[in-house]
Amino acid sequence: MNKLLYALSLLVTFSIYGNILRPVGQKDGNRILMKKGVLKVMSYNIHHCNPPSKKEKIDVVAIARVINQEKPDLVALQEVDIHTERSGKQLDQARELARLTGMQSFFMKALDYQGGEYGVAVLSRFPIVDSVGYLLPRNSELGGEDRSVAAITVLVPRRGKVVFASTHLDLKEGNRLAQAEAIVDHFKNTALPMILAGDFNAQPGSTTIDYLDQHFTRTCMQNCLPTIPVENPTRTIDFVMFTPGRNINAVSTRVISEKYASDHLPVVAELTVK
Repeated sequence: MNKLLYALSLLVTFSIYGNILRPVGQKDGNRILMKKGVLKVMSYNIHHCNPPSKKEKIDVVAIARVINQEKPDLVALQEVDIHTERSGKQLDQARELARLTGMQSFFMKALDYQGGEYGVAVLSRFPIVDSVGYLLPRNSELGGEDRSVAAITVLVPRRGKVVFASTHLDLKEGNRLAQAEAIVDHFKNTALPMILAGDFNAQPGSTTIDYLDQHFTRTCMQNCLPTIPVENPTRTIDFVMFTPGRNINAVSTRVISEKYASDHLPVVAELTVK
């Protein structure tokens, strides 16, 4: 009888403290335990899920596979199609990627395209408590495309709220700088820690990146690896950056050599949140 009571007491103990004994970093429903306070962020221009070697193919599963292999907490996506003719009128790429990765999504349109929408999106493993999207300015005399920024506020376990945003700046330098200035202006009164990631179409040392460096800290300030093209990449235009002095620090930055799924290489950064 004493042995039976002892066994039952052990069972109750493990039932009560099971979550505490769970290995750090595992997901339990909507509850995520961050490993040593490290936040893993990915920025990925997904080329509307069209592998460059397969001109007509839309391969959402390939993009999801890249994300799932890295297991980021937050993902900034660019060149996302929603119900377009080229990607499929029934396909919402942001929602489908969220489904395939077990994350939540928020999309912001930049422009109408082929009967649907085209823009940027974010994915999050954390609860999204707020979301906002902005269209960015464009000088019609310079040409270029309309661009946008998608931002969410997430509740990071044991760390509080963090703002996470995805953007894709224009190819024209004049538009890029104006768009960078608009992003800074939109979020200048945000007291929360903020992470901004995306395809900036500008390299370190350019006017646009120099301006953003005055307001954000890139996770790779030195020796940032190139992200495009996927074969023999030569240009560094995809970045993760954060607001300095708000309890965020960069730990590492990597460029993932994934050459099939998109025409950009994804960037993965790890940051500590105090």
